[in-house]
Order: sequence, then C-alpha cells, then structure tokens
Amino acid sequence: MDQDKTYDVKDGDYETADSPVYRPSAGLYADILNDPELNGLTLYEQKALLVNRELNSHGMGKYQWWIFFLCGFGYFLDLMWAQAFGLVATPLENELGFPADQYGNIFSAFSAGLTAGAFVWGVLVDIIGRQYAFNLTCLISSVFGLCLGAPSNYDGILVLTAFVGFGVGGNIPIDTTICLEFIPQNRRFLLALLSIFQPLGVVVTSGICYGFIPKYSCGLLPDGTSLPSCNLVSAGTACCTKASNMGWRYSLFTLGGVTLAAFLLRFVVFRFQESPKFLLYRGRDAEAVKVLHNIAKFNGQHSNITLEIFNALTENYTSMQSGESNSPVLGAGEKQVKSSFGSKVKLEFVRYKMLFADFTIARLTILVWITYVFDYWGFSVAGKFDSRCSTINENSAYDGEGSFLPKILITKGHEINVSVGETYRNYIIIYTPGIVGVLLGACMYAIPIIGRKWGMIISSALMGASLFLFAAVNSEASNIGFNMMEYFFQSMFNAILYGWTPEVFPAPIRGTASGLASFWGRIFGIVSPIIAAYVLAANPAGNGVLYLAGGAVFICTIAILLMPTSRMGAQSY
Repeated sequence: MDQDKTYDVKDGDYETADSPVYRPSAGLYADILNDPELNGLTLYEQKALLVNRELNSHGMGKYQWWIFFLCGFGYFLDLMWAQAFGLVATPLENELGFPADQYGNIFSAFSAGLTAGAFVWGVLVDIIGRQYAFNLTCLISSVFGLCLGAPSNYDGILVLTAFVGFGVGGNIPIDTTICLEFIPQNRRFLLALLSIFQPLGVVVTSGICYGFIPKYSCGLLPDGTSLPSCNLVSAGTACCTKASNMGWRYSLFTLGGVTLAAFLLRFVVFRFQESPKFLLYRGRDAEAVKVLHNIAKFNGQHSNITLEIFNALTENYTSMQSGESNSPVLGAGEKQVKSSFGSKVKLEFVRYKMLFADFTIARLTILVWITYVFDYWGFSVAGKFDSRCSTINENSAYDGEGSFLPKILITKGHEINVSVGETYRNYIIIYTPGIVGVLLGACMYAIPIIGRKWGMIISSALMGASLFLFAAVNSEASNIGFNMMEYFFQSMFNAILYGWTPEVFPAPIRGTASGLASFWGRIFGIVSPIIAAYVLAANPAGNGVLYLAGGAVFICTIAILLMPTSRMGAQSY
C-alpha cells in the first residue's frame, strides 16, 4: 500500500492523501517508535495501545453507541430466557404431569446448553472472530426458541431448551468482549451498564408471562389445588388439557419472536465490523487499519492509523529481538500470516498460556473461576443477574437464575392467600429495582475509593444477607421486600463482575477467559438446581434452598477480597 493512500470506508478502495481521512505528518513514525510507553510491551500490545489511543481520541461515536445497544440486546436475551423457564415450569408441570423430582430438569437442560455455549463460543470467538460469533449465537437461540412451544412431551421440550441455552450461552462473554474492544477507556463504565438490559429482560418476560399464563392456564379444583395432568388420570376425569393451558406456549412463542427481532437488528440493520484487536493478534494488520477507517468514517471523523505505522512497529520489534527474529509472535502482521502451520499451532499455545503467565495472573484466573462458580450457584437456585446479561457473561449475568424462586413465591403465596396472578405481578415489582442496582454498579467505576473491587465485595455480601433474611420471614410484604433487596444487590454485583472480567484479560485470550469463567459457573448451574430440588422436596417452604444460595454468595465475597487490586481498571490490550 502506498504511503499517501488509505482505505475508503465504503467499498474498500483507497483514498488519496488529499482526503480528510488521513494526512501524513513528518516524524510520526519516529515519535511512535520512541514512545516510552511502548517499552516492555510485546509487539501485539504495542499495536493494541495505538488502537486504544485512536479510539480514546475519537470518543463515543455513533458506531460505539450502536455496538453498546446491540450488545445490550444480548444481555437482554440472556436473562429473558433464564427467567422464562422459571415462570413456565409450574404450568408445564401441571399439564405434562412429570414427577416432582424432575421439576429441575428443565433448568438443568438450559444450564447444560449454556455451559456448552459458554465454552464453545468463548473459545471460538478468539479463533473465528467476534463478527461470526456475535450473529450466530443470536440466530441459534431464535430458531430453537420459536420451536419451544410446539412439543407436547417433556423430553422434546428439554432438548429444545438445551439448544436455546447453547445459543444464549455465549452472549455475556462475547458481547462484553466486543463492547470493550470498541469503546474508549473513559467509557468503560458502560461495560457494567450493559447489565441494565438484564433486569429489563426479566421485567419484559415477567410482563409477557403475566399477560398470558394466568389467563390461559388450567383452572383449580374446589380445594384450591391445580387440576391434575391428563397423563395421570383416567379418561373423563377433569384434568389440565393442552387447549386450556396455552399460556406458557404463547409466552415462549412471543419470546422466540423477540429473539428473532434482535438477530435481524444485528445482521440486517447494522453492519458489524470485526474487532481491530482480533485482527491484529491474528496478523491481519491491513484489515485492522481498514476497520479503524471504516469506524472513523461512520462517526464522521478521520483515522491517523496506517499500515505503515504497524509495519514500522513490526520491523523495529523484530530488529530488537536478536536470535528470535525467525520465530513469529502474536501481532507480527504478514510474517505471522505466512508462517508455517507448526508455528501457528505454537502461537495458539502461547495464547492459552496467557491465563497463567505469572503468579498474579494465575491467582486472578483461579479466583475469577471461584467467583463465577458460586455466583452462578447462588442465582441458579434462587435469584437473578448479565449480565449477563450476561448476563453475562456473562453471561451474565445468567442462566438458570431464579429457577426455583417463582415456585417458592407461588408456594408461599398459597400459604398467605396470594393468587397466581398477584404472584406474577409481584415478580415484576421485585425485579424492576434491579435496574437501579445496575446503575449503582456502573457508578462504582467512577468512585476511586470504592471502585470495582469494593463494589463487588459490598454488593455480594448484601446479596447473601438478603437471601438469609428472606428465609426467616413469610408475609407478602417481606417476600416482595427481601426479594427486591436480593435482586437489587445481585444486579449491582453482576453488573460489575461481568463488565470487569474481560477488562483484566488481553484480547488474544479474552473471549476464552470470559467463556471459561462462565463455563465453570454454569457447570454448577447444572448441579445446583438438582440439589435444590431435593432440598425443596424435604423443605417445601423453600428455606433450605435460600440458605444454600446465600451461603454460596458469601464465598464470592471472600474470593473477591483475595483478588489482586493491581488488575482493576488497568490498560486493556
């Protein structure tokens, strides 16, 4: 490429130096090569630092806002589906008549899909790129989500649920990674703010189910209990038929349509550019330059990054690595692309070793895994948000969250004469304050004395305490109040956790690191509902389940206390 030309944003052709997109300045390369901030950085990190500076200088443009809201939709879908299965499980049980000890199977099926999705999409996003993963996760969950209301047997529903989970499972790690790699550093609080879409997903799902399920569900017997399943009684006996119990199906069809709409927004309405940092660590420098110019043009600005700058960095770095110049490194541009297959395999191992590069990183990685394990344990049994929305994932914040809380509320509601309709209304009341919790979590980014670490410590401790308090009382006011408290602090905690996790890992391993954190958490998201089902059977009031969840959350508090503070808010390569 000629030095006096750069990429045209629209069709990939070059523009001359007379265009407003790029004007070369004398001594530019020398200034960059002698920059003291580059000292001690790897070749990839040097190039990533220039990308960070470029994005920081442009600020929060139209492209970044598009990315923020579309990634937010991923968080929205994550908790929307997690909430849905908790809300439809009871009418599903009434109609199909499966044994009580199989109640948790639908949550385990969803968690199994989420677990596979978190691992597969987390790894793939660092291999095939952010662009394909961004769209495919949403497409898969929309296709299988639209089919969920069709089967009339539990096994068929469980299979479709697992595939929905597989699509949703990558949302939190992928969407947070993408958002981080396009926004300026002074707007990183937006990573936590992505989680605001998760309580919105909960509220929308609760509203949809509140509109359909009480109206289109089986009636009650004179003693106030639900009609038995037609699969469990002889012909001619009053029972819960499919025709009289369409509410949960209408709800799932609607949620599938919402997911499809989100996919069309991502794939048709907005054209997503591949992450420049992904392209750089894959050696595709020219494409990274093109993306930066495309983004700048979309925002009505111009980019000063050129391929010659990256080439100069590569040549300077190579000349300083005496005896190692023939060994390709991450970010080596054309040399990396043209290296042998064996060299590329070695570079893949170099990437994965980044998770345990030194004692500090190894300690951080393990403690992040522990935090996700017990966070997912806690909200899979009782609470909510990641936020993934994941979500989160984180997603996070979420997945299987609130599995048993709807059933606990219905059970407690029967004891104090609260109707099913009022229970679903209360569910909306409980989760709306989660939006405020997310906002408070995002504010922690801007308060140095608290920051990310202490924001997570405080919110996780109060979340665990609220679960213990909820177990100790039973009135309509206390059920609503302590659930609001639990979800408020869960939303705050997961907003910070899901937003912060990709910040502390470099782009070559960012998706994998975030995906593995969600993977380990979701493994326990499979186990915990099964254990909770037996606990709930032994204690129908639900108190044992709540203590189980609260204890797990307190372990998160301890893990965060032990995390290295030096990794909080540092430069993200």
